Amino acid sequence: MPVTRTVLAEYLRARRGSLTPEDVGYPRDANRRVQGLRREEVAQLAGISLEYYVRLEQGRDHQISEQVLSSLSRALRLDENGRTYFYRLALPSPRSAVGSSQQRRVSETVLQLLEQWSGTPAYLFDRNQDIIVANDLAAALSPGYVVPGNNLALMLFDADGAMRASTHWRATARASVAALRFSGDPDDPRLQEIVGTLSVRDQEFRRMWASHEVHPLVGGVSSNYVEGFGPIDLRWQILDVPDGNYMNVRLADAGSHAAAALRHLAAELRSGARAVPVQSLFGVDHPRQAAAS
Repeated sequence: MPVTRTVLAEYLRARRGSLTPEDVGYPRDANRRVQGLRREEVAQLAGISLEYYVRLEQGRDHQISEQVLSSLSRALRLDENGRTYFYRLALPSPRSAVGSSQQRRVSETVLQLLEQWSGTPAYLFDRNQDIIVANDLAAALSPGYVVPGNNLALMLFDADGAMRASTHWRATARASVAALRFSGDPDDPRLQEIVGTLSVRDQEFRRMWASHEVHPLVGGVSSNYVEGFGPIDLRWQILDVPDGNYMNVRLADAGSHAAAALRHLAAELRSGARAVPVQSLFGVDHPRQAAAS
């Protein structure tokens, strides 16, 4: 059975289990022993037969009409991100079968943009959250972290106990896992490798992955440490770029302490006072000195 069909069945079961009768307008029943909705309730809400719905949850039916998808989306109270993910699982396009290695292509225009943003930290990552390439300022801002070949999700769950105890880490981890589900292709060997590795070694990841939350990374605030300036907060925004990749751009408010820290790092890079280890698009080390401009 294709992995995508199995994941579709798991998603249906997870969404059904996350709803209560009250969520869909059914009266509360104190004697009810079923967690979430029953299969027959979902089938009734969607206007399809119970037998057909059972086949979907068992992964035994892969020819789903858009009408049924729409009905199930309403029955399961899926939001826009949930519907997008649901449709992609049920109606995979030829592009979804492209392996992650082929997603690493980056246009020359995007590479030039990264290089010319000498005052703005920015880096590219793919749908599996593998970092592809970073400009010098992003590498200097997060040394050892924003490095091509590193994986954002794997690094996040490598955090120490003190960091993981924070509310911020938990929210960031949930967002990362939800984005990994939303953007990844279940049949991609690289996604399977990442999920398998984290599932074996991290109980918290297993719980988050099993929740089947789905939404893309959009934006937020990150904290970075810059020597001589201390902790600085930067706003970050995710942009879609060609070839199915994403760009993380970090911004400081004009006139802020964070803006001064970025100017300091950029000046060090221009003067050659700071060396930045960079890598090729495919993770092969090529340390070099940041060139003066």
